Amino acid sequence: MSRVIQPEVKAIKAIDSNANSIDIANSARIKALDANIMTVFEHQRLMAHDFWQASDFHWLMAQEFAVFTIKRKQGQWQLKVGHYIGIVLLPSGMTLEILPKLIASASTSRPQQQSFEPHQNSDSDIGQIRQWVQNMLSDLINSSNQRNGKSANTKSLGQFNSQVTPLPLSDWLIEQFLKGLAQYQPTKHYQTQIDNQATLQGRLLIKEQLRRNSVQPHKFVCERSVLSQDMLSNRLIKSALVWLAPLLQTAMPPKSIQLWQQVRALNYHERQRLESVYQQAKRQLALQPLSQLQAQAAQQLLELAYWLLQRSDIQTGNGIAASLSSQPLSRPRLCLLIDMNQAFEQWASLRIASMFEQLNKNYQALHQAQSVWLNDAEGQACLSIRPDLLIYQTPNDDIREEKNARKHPYDDNQSTASAKETRNYSHVIDIKWKYLSHSGALSASDAYQLTSYAQAYQAGQVWLVYPVQGNVRQPVALRQQIHGSGDANSHNSNSAKLWLMPFDVLSGTLNGELPQEL
Repeated sequence: MSRVIQPEVKAIKAIDSNANSIDIANSARIKALDANIMTVFEHQRLMAHDFWQASDFHWLMAQEFAVFTIKRKQGQWQLKVGHYIGIVLLPSGMTLEILPKLIASASTSRPQQQSFEPHQNSDSDIGQIRQWVQNMLSDLINSSNQRNGKSANTKSLGQFNSQVTPLPLSDWLIEQFLKGLAQYQPTKHYQTQIDNQATLQGRLLIKEQLRRNSVQPHKFVCERSVLSQDMLSNRLIKSALVWLAPLLQTAMPPKSIQLWQQVRALNYHERQRLESVYQQAKRQLALQPLSQLQAQAAQQLLELAYWLLQRSDIQTGNGIAASLSSQPLSRPRLCLLIDMNQAFEQWASLRIASMFEQLNKNYQALHQAQSVWLNDAEGQACLSIRPDLLIYQTPNDDIREEKNARKHPYDDNQSTASAKETRNYSHVIDIKWKYLSHSGALSASDAYQLTSYAQAYQAGQVWLVYPVQGNVRQPVALRQQIHGSGDANSHNSNSAKLWLMPFDVLSGTLNGELPQEL
């Protein structure tokens, strides 16, 4: 039966005063951090006895989070983890850490093992998974200024650092946020303020004075400019700080806390329209007289705060506990859930697009560009397709025009439409968060999708990208068998080359060399 890893609660033994080994000190630190972490995996089944306190299990049952499916088997309630990763702060104070399922690292004809017995989840396995998840999230956060993944920025993608001991996901998020706060202080700006007060300050508003103070002439309606920290960018960052507060404990220096005490967090209604608030905050921040380093630090912290608040949606839980409360939530639950299907697709798209750009500057990428595939007799669109990634080459003289056109990939103007029609796509790439134990494990639906892309885009190569751990698995070419009369060899030579492309999550790269046209 599937079992969750029980939280490791161990007293840290005293270290000999003469021993100054960095490795020992670092190991002790990690064990201390893990003491309140309960680590589970995608698709794992959880029961009450798996938790440090059974009340945490019942609380999760009542919340009805989208990440869990409630089942009853052999007279016991179970929570099955879905295709999500993230963290949930439990009522007992324990942090539930959800990591991706284990991926087999060796090439084998056996199907993937779906059990999650404790002996299979060694400290090295968990550390390795945490490492690549944090690498993935770093890339996604740094590229979060893209809009729905359609115009991705790959310049911020860096090399992975495998020397740092990976932290639990919750502690890593706190560390990233504290680094941002250390480099940024709340920005002040002048804003117009109108007050009805006993002293005359600033400009007297005659019309308002006559309307409001005809019976109280000792007051003055004044308009003045005041230096305030009440900027949307500051308030958005403060909201993320409030959300992380239960995990911060004493990690935040007192001085840093004081700097943000006077800043108001976003209210409930502003959280409901977070996207528009974020866009306005970016515009306000861009107008501030900051140095290049200050502006960069502020922008990075704002991006991280926005990314956190996006994935800590106040509507995540709609269960019994939420329905009993008649008051709107004063602040979001400490619950961060990330759809692994979407996260892996976006991450692999960024990495693969960067690989093509490094290979040749003439390669251009379109992320999830939608195109009409089937029309009826009257020309009305019946069905559209949207590959995860389209790659095409542009002559040197046209690179600037193409980049400008990609800023608005869904504009319906004639210039954009004609640009799409003239593109010759070299690669159509579909990305799946699913494990393929061997080439024969390819599903019929995925194969139909690949051949449909090949027909629709007339590309030289069509890829199905899937995750692996390690570089053992190599690309596999799929040969289409042509049935029926006619010159089969000629027809086959004009068809696209279909490839199964393994993506190593540990290095964030495709395994093997880039397949060449045959």
